[in-house]
Amino acid sequence: MKIIVNNIAETKALAQSFARKLKRGDMVLLNGDLGAGKTTFTQFVFASLGVKDSVNSPTFAIMKSYEGKDFSLYHFDAYRISTEEAIEAGFDEILSSKDNVIFIEWSENISALLPDKKVTINIKILDETKREFEINE
Repeated sequence: MKIIVNNIAETKALAQSFARKLKRGDMVLLNGDLGAGKTTFTQFVFASLGVKDSVNSPTFAIMKSYEGKDFSLYHFDAYRISTEEAIEAGFDEILSSKDNVIFIEWSENISALLPDKKVTINIKILDETKREFEINE
């Protein structure tokens, strides 16, 4: 399914709608160029799920965890790591858990660790504020 959003308000509305469908064990892969809106979308989803903390890019931390209303949420940024480094850090245990909801940016770097069942969201920059979201469930 492809959806065009024209501004940040429409991105927030899409994220809120998407958040209502999430359940324990879901994994969401976010793909897009730098500045496409992967972290912004994640911020809106996590806020909709009850996260009160500030959600920002885990680029340097690689992984951040948050408590939502109904389950724990994990936000990974695999831009700087390989599958082997992720396993050494214990990420494979978190990724295989069915109790959490997991969002992963730059997932192609750890694709060997990812289950078959996942949602992939490709975000394409159309102009300064306009984005195309392609959601594959």
